This record gives sequence, C-alpha cells and structure tokens, in this order.
Amino acid sequence: MPKIYFDHAATTPISSVALAAYVEQLQELGNPSSLHLYGRAVRKSLEDSREKLARAIDADPSEIIFTGSGTEANNLAIKGLYWQRRAEEPARNLIVISSFEHHAVLDPAIWLQEHEAGQIIELPVTAEGVVNIESAREIITANHQKIALISVMHSNNEVGTLQPIKEIVEIAQPFAIPVHTDAVQSLGKVPLSFNELGVLAMTLSAHKIGGPIGIGALVLKRGIDLTPLLHGGGQEREIRSGTLNAPAIVAFAEAAHSAVNDRYENFIKVSALREELISIVESEVPGSILNGVRSGEILPGIANITFPDTESDALLLLFDGEGIACSTGSACSAGVQQASYVLLAMGKGEKSARSSLRFSLAPSNTSAELDYLRRCLRQVVDRAQSAYKGKT
Repeated sequence: MPKIYFDHAATTPISSVALAAYVEQLQELGNPSSLHLYGRAVRKSLEDSREKLARAIDADPSEIIFTGSGTEANNLAIKGLYWQRRAEEPARNLIVISSFEHHAVLDPAIWLQEHEAGQIIELPVTAEGVVNIESAREIITANHQKIALISVMHSNNEVGTLQPIKEIVEIAQPFAIPVHTDAVQSLGKVPLSFNELGVLAMTLSAHKIGGPIGIGALVLKRGIDLTPLLHGGGQEREIRSGTLNAPAIVAFAEAAHSAVNDRYENFIKVSALREELISIVESEVPGSILNGVRSGEILPGIANITFPDTESDALLLLFDGEGIACSTGSACSAGVQQASYVLLAMGKGEKSARSSLRFSLAPSNTSAELDYLRRCLRQVVDRAQSAYKGKT
C-alpha cells in the first residue's frame, strides 16, 4: 500500500536545501550574542539569513524578528500590539479579526477578552470564503476610536482563499489602526510583499515551506514598538528575548529563498494537480461540493470538499487506512466531532460542515498519486456513507 501525503497545509517535509543548511549550521559552535570569534561567525550566518529572508518577502532585514513558531509570532503581534495601544490610549480595547481566523490568532484574542478587558469584533466572510470588504469598512469606520488592532489572515488555511489585506489596510490607514496578517500559508505559494501590503506586522512560519519545525518570524515595521511576551537577554530589538536558533534560521532562509524562486513554476504545477483532484471527486462522487472558489484569488494547492451523507472523521480514517493522508479541518474535543467553524462562518450548514475534508497539495505530489486516490475514492465514500446512515 502506498503512502500518499495530501496534508501540506499542516506541515511540509524539509527540503533538501534547507536540510543541508540546517545540518551544516548545526556543526558551527557559538552563541550569536557572544562577542568572540565563534559568536561573530554564527552571527554573520544568522544576519546573512535575515537578509535573505527579507529579500524573499520584500522587507527590510531590521523588520524580521525571529520567533519559535508562527503561533508565537501571532501571539506576539496581537498581545504586544494590544498592550502597547492600551498603554497609549486605554479606551482602545477592540480587537478586530475575521470570523474564520486560525486558532493561533483567534485564541490570543479570546485570551485578551477574558483577561485583559478586550472585546472581539469579527468581520463577516462571504459564502466564497472572503472577508466582506463593505462590512469591514462599516465596522472599522464605526468603531475606529476604540479599535486597538486588526488581524486578518492573508489566506485561509482550510479553503485557501486569499483575503483583501491591502483594502483592509486602506480602510484602517486614515484612523492609524495597525493591521497584522498571518501569512504562513501564503509564503512561497502566491506573491507576498510586506511593503506592498502596507501592514504593520506579518507572521511567517518555516515548516509550511520546507523549512524546519520550531522557527517562525514576525515581520514588524521599523520604528514600531511592541510590548514583549518574553523578557531576558533583549535579543531581536528587545521584542523577543532568547538565544537565537541559528541552524533553524539559516534553514528557514534557504527554504524561503527556494520557495519564492520556484513559486511561479510550482504554482502552475500544483494548480493543475488541484484541478485534477477536484475533477476526480466530481466524477466519482455525485453531489460533492467544493468549498471556496475553484480559481482566481486562491492558494494553488488547497481543495476543501464536502462529501454528502458522511462524517469527516470517518472519511479521514478510511482514507488513512488506504495510505492517504488528508485533514478534516475541524476541531475535536473529548472524541466528539465538531463542525468546521471556518465553513460555518461561510454560511455552510452544520451537516455540510461536518462532512468536509481538506486536501492540500505540493509540488512533490503527482498525477499517479491522484490516480490512486481515484481508485480508492468510491469505496471510501461508500463505506463512510453506510456508516453515516447506520448512525442516523
């Protein structure tokens, strides 16, 4: 039985260039904060990598703040901006996010609401999975005096739709409201320019682009201060203390450089694979529904599909039994399946949101793997539908 990985939105295999850079840097001795020869050599490798990553996203090297993950970068941006803004203007306690943000944005906002007098306002999204820009304009304009920050993802991790970040920035700019975007799914897949977006802060993560797990970055405009989460040695503009993980940083930069350089070619290939996958499901499973949009402003590799009269957890396990890895995109608590809040935010019904799977493809995937999916698909769906009817 083959092993086929269709879950690249969750994590990606480390690329050969990133692995080689990682192993080589691991063998270099020295703390990059030390002033002796060893420390200076590691610092040079680290700063060269900072410059390489900055070039990949059209930012200034001084704007890159390395963190331990994308989740940490999101927490740093949201909590740090909130605390900084509240210290300057105590009345600013509103946190504006989209209604289908990743939990790495949603949960810090909820924490601020529960512990720091914050109040969340969610921007509605359309049935296609895009922030409703006119509703966003009304909400931001009406509440601008109390808004501490806005955080909207660059692309949605479940349905792959790109969000109107530049338009949101244009709405917020006259009111001097800072905008943050979680761009971990977008880097290396679609054009991504920190300067062109105009955001104050942007989150990146290495393991989504063939880099190692355990390294991320917050891109933060020069001259902007945040209240730090961590206190210690004062590294990274005194915003993120802690000894810098030079091997992971070097590998991160190599992965980003490679992904951005190959982006156009990979976009064409992966988009074609996605279209092939959608066509296979449509031909083999009558009544299946693609969630989001088929083409246009979307990531090349994500296809979120509803399979009628099934439960997504059962589908996932049945596919796994055939050697195919995919994702439910839903949260489970104490073994109880829950509907995808992303699909619910898009107006899908509870039943539909509980019967959807996310397939996320990468350049390493092949048409031969999709042919294998075709051979397994009807049997897997039939078994899932039989189990669903047995329960109902």
